Amino acid sequence: MDDVIIIGGSFAGLAAALQLGRARRKVTVLDTGLPRNRFAGHSHGLLGHDHKPPLGILAEARQQLARYPAIRLVNARADSISGAIDDFSVLTGDGESLGARRVILSYGVADQLPDVPGFAESWGTSIVPCPYCDGFEVAGQHWGFVWAGSQSHQSAKLFQHWTDKLTVFADGHDIAPDIQADLARRHISVVDGRIIEIAHHKGHIATVNLDTRRTVAVDVLFAQPRNKPSASLHESLGLATVDTPVGIALRVDERRQTSMPGIYAAGDLTTPSLPSVTQASSQGAMAGIFAQQSMLV
Repeated sequence: MDDVIIIGGSFAGLAAALQLGRARRKVTVLDTGLPRNRFAGHSHGLLGHDHKPPLGILAEARQQLARYPAIRLVNARADSISGAIDDFSVLTGDGESLGARRVILSYGVADQLPDVPGFAESWGTSIVPCPYCDGFEVAGQHWGFVWAGSQSHQSAKLFQHWTDKLTVFADGHDIAPDIQADLARRHISVVDGRIIEIAHHKGHIATVNLDTRRTVAVDVLFAQPRNKPSASLHESLGLATVDTPVGIALRVDERRQTSMPGIYAAGDLTTPSLPSVTQASSQGAMAGIFAQQSMLV
């Protein structure tokens, strides 16, 4: 039996495995190899790895984990979890049944991209979700921003730290008059109409095309589509969740433990509206440490 099974081997999961391996705890990491940021050419803001391809960072991390004999990395999907603290059972897609005292969920989320021609092809290249991740590289250029609700007002104000050329695409939303007045005061233009196409060349935007027959040229488009957990294990376990502006998140306490004793969670699965490899790595490390400390007798 393992001490801990980690489901999801991206930044949060591998960070948890590193702490557990260094504590000489027996760990199995199950991963399908489909991290959320696989569409991005570079990852930014992670100290020591700034402006490196995210898949390259993960590959290097897996190589580093190889020096810890207690860590086993398995390319497999977790199909189900049963049992209780100190006696969990995880069934993989390959039919293998694994036992563990603790479980860490770090399988992340999947972005639900709109069914707009050109959007998916440009995602991660010229359509991006986070100014902290990609804003520096396109600072001072003409930014577009797809409005997603009242929470978008704060984002629009935030973007002005990077650019003074910002166009908001209402995309069918009714923006309140007081918010429109504030955007106008900030010299942020608002374009009505729904986005029906992203005209692009190899993922680089040429124009945003609207159902009003208007086309608007921008250099980069920021969008915050809704997302959902990449697996449904939390549903079968009945774990408590919270609503966020972009989707549900697992509820965890100050020690990263979910509503079920012995099951911990970290990464985008717990903070889907704040995608950050730094945050995911930090949360994963803490989940690993707290899971290890919970097994003290």
